[in-house]
Amino acid sequence: METYNVAVVGASGAVGEELFRVLEEVNFPVGNLLPLASAKSAGDSIEFQGKVYKIEELTEEVFVDRGIDIAFFSAGGSISAHYAKYAVESGAVVIDNTSHFRMDPNVPLVVPEVNPEDIALWEDSGVIANPNCSTIQMVQLLKPLHDLYGIKRVDVSTYQAVSGAGKQGMEELVMQMQAFFEFKLDDAKVEAFAHQIALNVIPHIDVPQENGYTKEEMKMVNETAKIMHTDFAISATCVRVPVLRSHSESITITFEEGVDVNVDKAREVLGDFENVTVIDDMSKNEYPMPITATDTDETYVGRIRKDLFANNILHLWGVADQVRVGAATNAVRIAQKWIKLEENA
Repeated sequence: METYNVAVVGASGAVGEELFRVLEEVNFPVGNLLPLASAKSAGDSIEFQGKVYKIEELTEEVFVDRGIDIAFFSAGGSISAHYAKYAVESGAVVIDNTSHFRMDPNVPLVVPEVNPEDIALWEDSGVIANPNCSTIQMVQLLKPLHDLYGIKRVDVSTYQAVSGAGKQGMEELVMQMQAFFEFKLDDAKVEAFAHQIALNVIPHIDVPQENGYTKEEMKMVNETAKIMHTDFAISATCVRVPVLRSHSESITITFEEGVDVNVDKAREVLGDFENVTVIDDMSKNEYPMPITATDTDETYVGRIRKDLFANNILHLWGVADQVRVGAATNAVRIAQKWIKLEENA
């Protein structure tokens, strides 16, 4: 089997660590592995496929003559903005997990189950962008329904886990809950989020925009249009909740005028879609939850129901592990599709 030399930028971060797990689980054909991080983490070790690798410092020269074929970037937008070009110049395809390249018209934005054909556009820039985590799991549910009925509008409210803010977000929730049980919650640090996250929900993710939405909400609007090559209306309200891992979304989908939604048919096309699992039996208390999705590579959907007042409206509830489906797993699936494309070229 042909192997590929792989670099992981952000090797010590939450997504970087998950990338190694996913690569190992899918038996990705890794030849040489180059884990990269900041000077702070350089010298630390990671274990992969039974071997120990030293993390090297990310520099402008580190890719030179290393023969890297695929470089995963997950260390923040400013890092990708500065260093991705050096990986591309060395001959690698960059699969970028940050927001930096997503809306660049020369860079494909890919969810492999939804728009795998866009991967072929990678040569324009040498980069393939990984969408926002909340966008990925949503478009996996929208795509089969759009193909079935034609979507006119989507309204989504998210319930996003603290792991969306990285290790710092997870640690802050845990520390605040510990403080609560010690009757010291009022003294607990609030750093990762705008407010205390323990025993609270915060309707504010990312930077507020002039239009009243946040940057996270606008990512869902703009990225969905680019991925699905559509122009239907979207409104998002993104909320941080005190859950460690896996994002949930309540989605209302308005289809074209004249559509009479058949719930059984909607359930069928969702269940048949790649990497989507339907869990939908209220009589048995069966529906997706964050604990359902955590540490899995599926997007789960349930609470599928027709609107009470309009025949062309469907409501549903989706959940996925955003560190995996929303980041690491999607990136690895992009790489797998890219390999097939290159081998068939």
